[in-house]
Amino acid sequence: MISTLLLFLPPRSRLRAPGRPAAGEALAAGEYDYVFSADGKHIGQQGRLPAAQLPDAELVVAFPDESDLSWQRVTLPRAGRQLRAALAGLLEEALLDDPENLHFAVEPEAIAGSEAWVAVGSREWLAQQLAALEAAQVFVDRLAPLSWPEAPPRGHFYETGSTDSPAALRWSHPGGVANLALEGGLTRQLFPPAVVEGAQWSAAPAVAAQAEQWLGSAVTVLTREQRALAALEGPWNLRQFELAQRTRGLRTVRNVWRAFMQRNWRPVRWGLIGLVAVQLVGMNAMALQQRHQLQQRKDALNTTLTTTYPQIRVPLNAPVQMRRETDTLRATAGRAGPQDLETLLAAAAGAWPPDRGPVDAMSFEAGRLVMPAAGWSDEQIQRLRSQLRSEGWQLDSRDGQLTLQRPAEQRGSKEPTR
Repeated sequence: MISTLLLFLPPRSRLRAPGRPAAGEALAAGEYDYVFSADGKHIGQQGRLPAAQLPDAELVVAFPDESDLSWQRVTLPRAGRQLRAALAGLLEEALLDDPENLHFAVEPEAIAGSEAWVAVGSREWLAQQLAALEAAQVFVDRLAPLSWPEAPPRGHFYETGSTDSPAALRWSHPGGVANLALEGGLTRQLFPPAVVEGAQWSAAPAVAAQAEQWLGSAVTVLTREQRALAALEGPWNLRQFELAQRTRGLRTVRNVWRAFMQRNWRPVRWGLIGLVAVQLVGMNAMALQQRHQLQQRKDALNTTLTTTYPQIRVPLNAPVQMRRETDTLRATAGRAGPQDLETLLAAAAGAWPPDRGPVDAMSFEAGRLVMPAAGWSDEQIQRLRSQLRSEGWQLDSRDGQLTLQRPAEQRGSKEPTR
């Protein structure tokens, strides 16, 4: 679920009908009508606030006023990066304004060489709206229309703000989008019973009764906020060409994440969740098996210890305890152990260079024999070290002394504390 902020952009300034607020007043005041949805499906907080006070949301979608968009059907040229200029040339005769002042948005998934719808609006006006919002740190991720050419046809009765004609019909169908007045018989002739029955009808709450009377059938009451929430499922995004969103860094990551959380990526998300779940289950099963095997080996060592040395009743560290008891038995039998002085002297004597006489002094600790290195050349020390290493001993030379001992990995661990 993605928190979503829906913004309703004010209409462009134009001649106003009697009784209708002047267009652009909301922009002049820096305020916007908005709807906040915590999950993108249900309406939560709504109202009108200055741009800087709008609630934060993961996704921001702005809706231009429907009167500020027109729809043109063209055969999409094969123009590549020059598509915008090619569209301007194609639509030049069908537009009332200079194409350079207009913004174009092409139907989603349109293919070059085929017919496609193009949404047309004021580029300067839309850019002004986006700039005002971005100045307040509100970054619009998507520009979406409330209605667009589609099937099945949809008719929505809306308030005009005029006392003479309080209601009008916005008709969106595969052939385009049109705004139709309800007065007179011409509009009524366009909707025979077959058309009425094949379309979806809705109306703003204030004109629902008038819409049902004019249509002769029931309509679904929809507020502008409800229509906007439903339009989120639509395919259109008008942020194209000059108004295309340009993001970097964290905003790019955020937009990728939002796109990944869309409905069409749901199978991929479930697949990834399943893959992660299988990996976690497999890793836990493997860890459990390895823990069981390790415990079996530990139990086997403890059994060997207590069987070989019955006097040990509480195994704490079987390898260390076994080594200690073995050393005790060896000492009792009068045999030298690997850490005793006799063993170290025998190792040193077996590798002693023929050109070196006996040492003048030595010192012994458990498992370590220290001798003076005075008069030894580096070559002699290296030769002695190599000879001892081949026998499994380690010779260190530092501070004018030679230290003979077993390598660290052969010295064993400390004895356990009873």
